[in-house]
Amino acid sequence: MAKGSSKSSDIKSSDIASSDTKSSDIKSAMESPAPEVPTSTLGERPECFKSTIQECLFVLTATMSIGMSSFLYGICTVITAPIGRDLNMKYLSSGAFLLFFAKVADTFGRRSLLISAMGAFCIASLVAGFATNAMYMDVLCGFLGLFSAAAVPPAVGILGAAYAVPCKRKNYAFACFSAGNPVGFVMGSIFSGIASNIFNWRASFYLLAIIYAFFFLAAIWTVPRTQQGQTQKLEWDVLKKFDLLGVLLSITGIALFCSSLTIAGDAPKGWGTGYVIAMLVLGIVLMVGFVCWEAFYKYPLMPLHVWKDMNFSLINVVVLLGFLSFNMSAFWLSLFMQNVLGFSSLKVAVHLLPMAIGGILVNIIAGLVLHKINNKLLTAIGALSYLGSSLLLANMKVNSSYWAFIFPALLLSVIGADLEFNVANMYVMSSLPPAQQSVAGGIFNTVMKICSAVGLGISSSIYSAESDGKAALQTAFRPYKIVFWFGVAVSASALIFVPWLSIRTQGHKEEREEVENVLEEEKEKN
Repeated sequence: MAKGSSKSSDIKSSDIASSDTKSSDIKSAMESPAPEVPTSTLGERPECFKSTIQECLFVLTATMSIGMSSFLYGICTVITAPIGRDLNMKYLSSGAFLLFFAKVADTFGRRSLLISAMGAFCIASLVAGFATNAMYMDVLCGFLGLFSAAAVPPAVGILGAAYAVPCKRKNYAFACFSAGNPVGFVMGSIFSGIASNIFNWRASFYLLAIIYAFFFLAAIWTVPRTQQGQTQKLEWDVLKKFDLLGVLLSITGIALFCSSLTIAGDAPKGWGTGYVIAMLVLGIVLMVGFVCWEAFYKYPLMPLHVWKDMNFSLINVVVLLGFLSFNMSAFWLSLFMQNVLGFSSLKVAVHLLPMAIGGILVNIIAGLVLHKINNKLLTAIGALSYLGSSLLLANMKVNSSYWAFIFPALLLSVIGADLEFNVANMYVMSSLPPAQQSVAGGIFNTVMKICSAVGLGISSSIYSAESDGKAALQTAFRPYKIVFWFGVAVSASALIFVPWLSIRTQGHKEEREEVENVLEEEKEKN
């Protein structure tokens, strides 16, 4: 409380009665307006939450929503060997539908889409555990990818709309949320390793269903309504503004492009296979056509003006290259442990545990420093951490010490991922207005999914080219080593773009005041 306020509170009624000479001064002091009480530096709890418990559970639920595909990816990575032996499975991507579901969330309602997607993901996970052949699992994995894609945009949109005003509270919420992708992969790997070691690989999917059943029930209570009066009904006039051609071009283009990269390594003639070339070329043509259409259409699915912001474009490129290295290295490191070192699923999970612990700690630190330390510096530290991690993996040998190479590489990789994701999420979400928060999240996460497919596709081709036999999972170290060196090249290239960034601190007082003024102006216009 300010000094003036404390003095006025110390004045008693007996003092007023006993001193007539000071009555006028006292009267004026009592009638003067009380000084403004400074708001908490943490920031006020958003009005859409009834309690702090609901707020915290929602942030955790949103984190698990964005981590759906990474959680699934982590699970499949650890049990790739047993699934490969039983069903001959491949990896699938969910990135093709992100922009579509982002538009659906912003137009028809984020809350209902998020809750429905989490419930459907839970059911599909349970059913996937009963798969008896490759076709069965392919279909279920396709549905899992679809439902995970449906959950991400509304979760991002609700979080961005709830924390529209920059403050420390928003930094903490986004620090937790940003952990979804990197930590989701690690936690999926660990949980899968434990479950499959105690039972079998099917138990990993049952465990996934149990985890998301809890968060589905939590979502029903915790997910707030942030679109009061902003949603629209399913009518023809609304559909005309929905950019249906853009939806078709983006889904088919991204799906064909990612599929060609995924299957090229196992095609009869590799990249020279006719259908691989056809899918790749057609996918690129459709994606280029999508961009051209978005520049022409009045109600675009992806507003192209955001890419004119140099920081928006650069931070996406930097995070894309870094996460490509992270995703690829984690995948092949897990296979290296299983196939070359002969580790069980549980032993792989234990050796990946430092990533989970380190990731949580880094996100806590990021939430505390985003508004204090230049975010360009944080991004540079992240990019250098990625490079250091890749160099350690590329230079290790089969008999190298875990503590000297793999352990520090794991810690450096999560430092890079969590720092860059925190900076990028905060900046990307501030690039579009509250009504388009899901689209902002959809753009960013689509870029991440495409980069994952590109990284796995290219690294699979490198792995296959360096393999000395026909076995899909090699026991020789050389293919893995060359893939790790590819990770070095990718992570090093990200450093080229960092000097051009001009992002400073985010979530500080001055930024909060600017956003509050903009929101007030929007309210007055409406």
